[in-house]
Amino acid sequence: MEKEFDYDVYNLDSYDYELDESLIAQDPYEKRDEARLLVLDKKTGEYEDRYFYDIVDYLKQGDVLVRNNTKVIPARLFGEKVETHAKVEVLLLHEIENMPDCWECLCGNAKVIKVGTVIKFNDKLSAQCVKVEDEGLRILKMEYKGIFLEILSEIGLMPLPPYIHKQTSNNDNYQTVYAKIDGSAAAPTAGFHFTNELFEKIKAKGVIVCDVTLHVGLGTFRPVKESNILNHKMHTEKYFVSGQTADILNKAKENGNRIIAIGTTTIRTLETVMSEHEKFVECSGDTSIFIYPGFKFKAVDCLVTNFHLPKSTLMMLVSAFSTRDNIINAYNHAVKEKYKFFSFGDAMFIKE
Repeated sequence: MEKEFDYDVYNLDSYDYELDESLIAQDPYEKRDEARLLVLDKKTGEYEDRYFYDIVDYLKQGDVLVRNNTKVIPARLFGEKVETHAKVEVLLLHEIENMPDCWECLCGNAKVIKVGTVIKFNDKLSAQCVKVEDEGLRILKMEYKGIFLEILSEIGLMPLPPYIHKQTSNNDNYQTVYAKIDGSAAAPTAGFHFTNELFEKIKAKGVIVCDVTLHVGLGTFRPVKESNILNHKMHTEKYFVSGQTADILNKAKENGNRIIAIGTTTIRTLETVMSEHEKFVECSGDTSIFIYPGFKFKAVDCLVTNFHLPKSTLMMLVSAFSTRDNIINAYNHAVKEKYKFFSFGDAMFIKE
């Protein structure tokens, strides 16, 4: 450990660090597993510099590696208000249960979108606002000719974060290789570093790989604006855990084997289930779990994750999983060694 800091666990500024914009990755790695990997011991704070394909060296027989198999939909749409031709950008977040074809959306130029406003995207797709919510959110009812997801694939763009300044030329670059279940408005980016070949090596070592689903939405990427983080409101995200995955995880717990989460969305899913049921069960639901230092982890032993934005809920989560001092020290080291940050950047493995 390099340095200890005085900080207030509830103060947003405690999760800040300095990052030069040149270290924000703008493009994915050509070979996903050639990203750099900072391995951090979550208890001692010691770290070492490796490459992602070296993660096999830190895994052992009996480990269970859990992935989030959500698939990003091309959820970014550009249209215009029919009445005035005002330009409108819409990000589809999630479909509303029991309201067919209605989606919660984050809207640019939201003040022009009121109940009854109609937005036209093209000849096949338009939407009418049926409810106004706070912070630029609107409930839009989609009106379309044909199959909705097919229309999205024709006109929608991948919802890349604003710090990535150009649209990817290949939508698969913003998906994990195991993406399966349509529904996310953002990718579970820790999984970007895995390849099918790497999974084969991992399985050959006796590691069990299983899946959960959490559709990434506003809860994961909404900025924190409150100086006291306890006043931050987490939005809900939908998750699913199969009976097969629950059985694998319960057996791992019984046998004392490690459960390793790929990404913060996976850890939020597993900790939600464990906190609600005290064991892993087949279930689905909505989670708004907010993990910050002081949280008692019951489900997960190790974490594969990316480098996260300053002052984000994800910085708070990884600080809870190790310590805030260990994370800030490791991040400062990564900055010094010119690691690449955020979605297309390098990775961390936080181990026991």
